[in-house]
Amino acid sequence: MRSFADRAEAGRQLGKALSAYKVENPLTVGLLRGGVLVAHPVWEELGWDLDVMPLKKLRAPENPELAIGAIGEGEAVYLNMPLIQQLGVKEEYIDDEVAGRYGDLFEEIQLYRHGVPRISPKNRLVILVDDGLATGATMIASIQVASAQNPASIVVAVPTGSPDTVEKIRNMKEVSEVVCLWMPEDFGAVGQCYKDFKQVTDKEVLALLHQVRHSNLSSLQ
Repeated sequence: MRSFADRAEAGRQLGKALSAYKVENPLTVGLLRGGVLVAHPVWEELGWDLDVMPLKKLRAPENPELAIGAIGEGEAVYLNMPLIQQLGVKEEYIDDEVAGRYGDLFEEIQLYRHGVPRISPKNRLVILVDDGLATGATMIASIQVASAQNPASIVVAVPTGSPDTVEKIRNMKEVSEVVCLWMPEDFGAVGQCYKDFKQVTDKEVLALLHQVRHSNLSSLQ
């Protein structure tokens, strides 16, 4: 079975597959945390800007692992209305959950931004990068959050993913293209497609973001 050595190697391959977008002033956005390690070599290939996607899922009542939506920066809110209606979630619960999760989102923004403002995706090509697509729940929420911020277009880019999930995301009206290098028919989990799929720490992500910001500052001098 084919596999990527690690997220960095997968990102280098993905960057080459995305090289045609270099001329479009893309904003590469890595999904926290593993997606940032893939997005970094993509950014090295494409240039321009790299940012992260702080995101907090809105949790279903009595089942916090099930997401009924998500919130992101810029007061973006995505609600999965078919699921909310199916579960019979009350509006009061959603209001309380959104308010409560904003505190968690603010902490994540403070950690990863360090006072550096979000790079606006408005009127730009946004390339959303993750280390793979299993159920696609996080990516779908990220697409909805990014779409609420008025980008010119959205491209989803991953090294690997479930064929069914890739097709589902490809059919989303907000997405102009999905670039997926490898969709094994026997896809089981993202980690199975990597030789090294260790847990990513905040320290690793912050180190990469510091490197990017230092590089950007140096280019302005």
